[in-house]
Amino acid sequence: MKHTKTLQVRVRDKHAPLLRQMARSVNFVWNYLNELSHRSIRERGVFLSAFDLHPYSKGAGKELGLHSQTLQCVAAEYVTRRKQYRKARLNWRKSGGARRSLGWVPFNTAAASWKNGQIYHNGYYFKVWDSYGLGQYRFRSGSFSEDARGRWYFNVVVELDTQLSAGQGAVGIDLGLKDVATCSDGQRLENGRFYRDLEPRLAKAQRAGKKARVRAIHAKIANRRKDALHKFSRSLVERCNMIIVGDVSPQKLVRTTMAKSVLDAGWGQLKTMLAYKCAHAGIVFRVVNEAYTTQTCSCCGALPDSRPRGIAGLGIREWICECGVTHDRDVNAARNILALGHERPGEGIPGA
Repeated sequence: MKHTKTLQVRVRDKHAPLLRQMARSVNFVWNYLNELSHRSIRERGVFLSAFDLHPYSKGAGKELGLHSQTLQCVAAEYVTRRKQYRKARLNWRKSGGARRSLGWVPFNTAAASWKNGQIYHNGYYFKVWDSYGLGQYRFRSGSFSEDARGRWYFNVVVELDTQLSAGQGAVGIDLGLKDVATCSDGQRLENGRFYRDLEPRLAKAQRAGKKARVRAIHAKIANRRKDALHKFSRSLVERCNMIIVGDVSPQKLVRTTMAKSVLDAGWGQLKTMLAYKCAHAGIVFRVVNEAYTTQTCSCCGALPDSRPRGIAGLGIREWICECGVTHDRDVNAARNILALGHERPGEGIPGA
């Protein structure tokens, strides 16, 4: 069985000027298609498809220093985003100024290959830090992309053999702020407050106007979070064959006073990691409605008066049910989530 995976490796800094030049050309094509599409909608009421847009950029690749397939990719991506955001005209891609767009150079299958230990694309060779052994893979579609610090990366989709997990058993996961994730078997991913110890340094750099230093600190925080989430999700995939997660929505909670802690926890990132890692390992992954899972007893299914309720109950970490069982707030919720994933909702969970 095969599955696809996107690999990312860093491109050597000496290629940055060339990639920035190509990215400026991509921005030019994007803005041209943006205006062309908007005029068609405004004047004729016709939404141009990617196929309709291709003739308008055909043959421009040589003049712009881009591969012909890159032009097709830009048109396809533009139409996809126009449909996604439901707008007649999207934002312009800016090549300069304080709000310039991060560089992006897409390509299709066969437009990039591995030659002489380097990436070969559009007549140029690009040296990379190859941590995956790229020579063993056949490249599919991908892109060159730039991060906020001006570093460039080569991203490519490859096909891999599925390696089934040898793990046994199922686990439910309750997402929270005190602990980023709590499992039904008691395992926890503690909230390391990835930004807390770097906050004073970040504030100092911001007051001094050191933009490069600010970007570097933000990158360090993001790397800390990503490393912790990767290790936690990998440990679950290796020891389980079913993973169930509650459907807590970070998009709703970022509008509250808890926004900073919610964004730092990285719930969405953790769920994304679990989803693709479970798919690659042949593991069942589900997201279930977690309503009332904290308040319901995982043993008897009752909703006792002693249960933690609402905002006032957030400080209650342990509670005793009428049946005499003492519950850890988060472990109890994780066990109820696991029961819902098995399609065995506990008695007393409303709407289940």
